[in-house]
Amino acid sequence: MSDGQTAMPVLSLRGLERRYQSGESELTVLAGADLDVAAGEIVGLIGQSGSGKSSLLHAAGLLERPSGGEVRIGGVSTWTLTEGERTEIRRNRIGFVYQFHHLLPEFDAIHNVALPALIAGRPRKEAMTEAERLLGVMGLAHRVQHQPAQLSGGEQQRVAIARAMINRPLLILADEPTGNLDPDTSTVVFAALSELVRREGAAALIATHNLELAKFMDRVVSLDHGKLVERVRAS
Repeated sequence: MSDGQTAMPVLSLRGLERRYQSGESELTVLAGADLDVAAGEIVGLIGQSGSGKSSLLHAAGLLERPSGGEVRIGGVSTWTLTEGERTEIRRNRIGFVYQFHHLLPEFDAIHNVALPALIAGRPRKEAMTEAERLLGVMGLAHRVQHQPAQLSGGEQQRVAIARAMINRPLLILADEPTGNLDPDTSTVVFAALSELVRREGAAALIATHNLELAKFMDRVVSLDHGKLVERVRAS
């Protein structure tokens, strides 16, 4: 990662703060979190339930305004932008993978993957070609015309990962992407995710409770009293 780490980070968090009002008191979940993630780098995010992992991902993904601090994506300070400009970044520069795949049941795999590209205005032929390529990379070339109900849980999540990559984002944010899968399937899906992230040259920040997956990551950081602490570096 030496080359990527000397370049400008894809994601840069500086002094990130998030506070919530709870009755008459205030709950602080992020208290000055700092993090850089480079292109081609996979960083795992761990922490106890309620530690603020989702709040951090929401801030990094421009889904939720932090109480303080800065979020830079591709060198751009995002919270000085208009809402329209942030929407453009969310659509074209960030790919989201959730614990639940959220595939559209009436669409087959290739149309589920192509949909974000079509929404972004890419020509239909181009979107479908790219969707087919990504599904092939994910080992699903033989399943492109299957609807979600015809796919296993692991296959559904691999479709969701391909969908997250369709607009060639700079950054992938994943929140427990294998949380609903059995251990063996989790390993297969996570291996496919990491391979695709590296192949496409994206940066990835992945929240997970499964430390067995650390072997696929370059770094693992944990949220400790609202700050990020580096824990392990995968060999």
